[in-house]
Amino acid sequence: METLEFVIYPDGRVKELVTGIVGRSCAEVTAAIEAELGQVLSQEKTSEFYSQNGQVVSEQTDSQSNYGSW
Repeated sequence: METLEFVIYPDGRVKELVTGIVGRSCAEVTAAIEAELGQVLSQEKTSEFYSQNGQVVSEQTDSQSNYGSW
């Protein structure tokens, strides 16, 4: 089951949690929502991101997060 969960903090920050979406399609699903919410400060990819058809694949990534201000 695909789910999107949003946590809205008192200072206006929004944390988006996505589960059940395999592979890179997660970015496609959330792009429009993120564009409306504002600047993305950081992203953490889950094992589902690196999965293809239920199998985890290895990918070298940049582990640095992008930080900015709202």
